[in-house]
Amino acid sequence: MKILIIVFVSVLFIISGFLIYGWVLFGPTGSSKQTEVFVIPQEKDGFDVTQALWEQKFIKNAKAFQFLLNNFAIDKEIKSGGYRLSQNMNAWQVMKKITGREDLIWVTISFCPRKEQIGEKLASALGWSQEELDKWNTIYTNTKPEYFEGVYYPDTYLIPVDESGAQVAMRFINRFNEKFAPFADKFIAKNIKWTTGLKIASLIAREAAGREDMKLISAVIWNRLDKGMLLQIDATMQYTLGKNANGSWWGNINLTEKEKDSPYNSYLNSGLPPTPICSPNIDAIEAALNPAETDCLYYLHDDKKQIHCAKTYEEHKANIKKYLLN
Repeated sequence: MKILIIVFVSVLFIISGFLIYGWVLFGPTGSSKQTEVFVIPQEKDGFDVTQALWEQKFIKNAKAFQFLLNNFAIDKEIKSGGYRLSQNMNAWQVMKKITGREDLIWVTISFCPRKEQIGEKLASALGWSQEELDKWNTIYTNTKPEYFEGVYYPDTYLIPVDESGAQVAMRFINRFNEKFAPFADKFIAKNIKWTTGLKIASLIAREAAGREDMKLISAVIWNRLDKGMLLQIDATMQYTLGKNANGSWWGNINLTEKEKDSPYNSYLNSGLPPTPICSPNIDAIEAALNPAETDCLYYLHDDKKQIHCAKTYEEHKANIKKYLLN
């Protein structure tokens, strides 16, 4: 009987030891239920998830947590994004969380997209329904006339999957306001409305082959406006056309498109379009504010995307013959 008691007590001590040891290695790091966002960068090569979790006090022991990943999460991928974690979660719960669906998704919007393009990318990343996408295009991005287009700043965002479309739209607008703020007084000093500057910036962004072209194109646009000339910018017609049959929002246009009755038709209507045609980045906005000093009224890009400008239509025709027809 004494032997059984000794064995039982010994087993009890062993089990208790394992439990205590397990608690030390795998237990919560605290009692707080408040969630914090643990971020895995978009470019995660070289990022040590386990080390980051330990440094941010979400796990007690890095080696123990790596053991869990190596043995119980072999078939699961840890994706870039944000995960809501709290210190009252044990290591097993943390592992399940970061190998599951992200709570925040990385979304990169590049170049100068129109709002429908942004909506398509958001819908794909955040799992929006067609109804939500339609609301993005018609409601969320149309709360004010000046918010219809142009203020959905192209950048990289970490967006909560449970954020509403209206909140996402405001997130983009806030980023635009943040980026535009250093230039606001400069536009005022030159007596240029910010909405005018944004329209011109959008045209620059869609017409330029690169950043180095932007100030020259800006100058041509301003020169044409000063002389009351039609802008005759193909990008405005691309905007009017919308999505092509091949799925492109910025495809080629034909001659009939230039005859279409639209306020965005810069071949028929003088001045700027009623809104920007896309959301430009700060390079294009700065170019709109600071055009190059030139008398050029025309420009074209050759097959190597080099820009050539001309002061007269005769010079422009010569450039067409030299760079595009040979």
